[in-house]
Amino acid sequence: MLKSEQVVHNIAVLIENGTLQSHTKLPSLRAYAQQTGFSVVTIFSAYQRLEALGLVYAKEKSGFFVAAQASMAKQTDVQAVEVTSKVQVNSRVFQYLKALTQYTHASLGSAFPDPDVLGNSRLMNTIARNAKYRKSYYSGDAMPPGNATLRQFIAHKYTLQGIPTQADDIVITSGALDALNLSLQVLTTPGDYILLQSTVFYGAWQLAEKFGLKVITFPSDHEINLDAFEAALKKYPIKVCWLMLNSHNPIGFTVSQTVKAKIAQLLATYQVYLVEDDVYQELYFGLEKPLPVQYYDQDQWVLHCSSFSKVLGAGARIGWVRAGQFSDKIQHQQLMSSLSVNPMLQYALAEFTATLHYEKHLRQIRSQLAKRKQSFYQNIKAILPESCHIFYYSSGYFLWIELPKHIDSTALYETLLMHDIVITPSILFQKHTAKQSHFRVNCSYEWNDRYSQIFEFISKIIKEWNSVS
Repeated sequence: MLKSEQVVHNIAVLIENGTLQSHTKLPSLRAYAQQTGFSVVTIFSAYQRLEALGLVYAKEKSGFFVAAQASMAKQTDVQAVEVTSKVQVNSRVFQYLKALTQYTHASLGSAFPDPDVLGNSRLMNTIARNAKYRKSYYSGDAMPPGNATLRQFIAHKYTLQGIPTQADDIVITSGALDALNLSLQVLTTPGDYILLQSTVFYGAWQLAEKFGLKVITFPSDHEINLDAFEAALKKYPIKVCWLMLNSHNPIGFTVSQTVKAKIAQLLATYQVYLVEDDVYQELYFGLEKPLPVQYYDQDQWVLHCSSFSKVLGAGARIGWVRAGQFSDKIQHQQLMSSLSVNPMLQYALAEFTATLHYEKHLRQIRSQLAKRKQSFYQNIKAILPESCHIFYYSSGYFLWIELPKHIDSTALYETLLMHDIVITPSILFQKHTAKQSHFRVNCSYEWNDRYSQIFEFISKIIKEWNSVS
């Protein structure tokens, strides 16, 4: 047994038998090195391994401590939660996004719906009119927290859902990612623990890397594993969670209201903040709009972030955060970074959303996306081998496809790039760099012969790789 493994074993036994209680500080690296005769490097390696196992946690400039109730945790829960002390994903995402711009037929990999679905002539006319005649966009009245009329509209939308909201609770941002960025900046400091779903929008990994956060993940492939979620909150000093619960990107599922209510209860119990990424909130296919976790939040543990870009197009990169008690802090952070949000676009959106045309537009795009997603699903299912599994959920515009286990979706992605086709491999949504077998498809487009040819080609590749496995 290696020296570091001996240290790991000895400390794990002391935790299991209760000798080391929750939140007990472990000896310093130097002190334990002197005690055992091992090097400081060996002790540090052992402590890092214990952290990865979920038995201890680190506090910046304070040392290592025994995780809460580590000895009482179920073994299945310990295995379900994974720790990443240093995230490195930005270069991977950059290469992928670069590919989207370089390849002409990149629609299958795009994160935005088909512009033909989102296009609205009335909005374009409103923007054009504001660009030509409105002079006030030169002034500072669109500085944080943003256009008052637009904030009042957003606040009214929350109130209609049973979430009493004032315009002062809303801060307008340069898109949803900016809202999420600002929220994390306000809530965390480098070295803090953030809890993510095991498969999550790659922006979460990017910001965790940017802010130097320690990432803990829990299983959430097609629902939320509440047992694992609570186990993580018990074991680690989680500062904030980042969850996407409506029309999840990339998988597509929407979490039940019962589960959302339980999440809100657990956040209050363990006093953990939630940054709720709800950018697809308007793209539901049923009669009722799903509620966010914030609906069940009684003690202001949730910051809710969304955007107009997924319903009005990439050019309408205006988002917001319902910040509540953190409104002033987010505005302060915004003034030090992005400063103000495109004032002309804010004026145009405030004017457009005040009309009945906006709600009519939302109904139309939901109807179109529902038909196109169903069409993609039926056609792809008929073309791909039975060994592939397609996950279909009735919202949004993504399909999540599982390949046979021995086929690497990254290898498939790289192969398709050479043929001017872009899909989104699962490696962008998960921390593992090992072989993965899922990929995401944008199905907001009208099915045609070109897509039929693409998936016939993908099917051919899968069958060929299957035959040599």
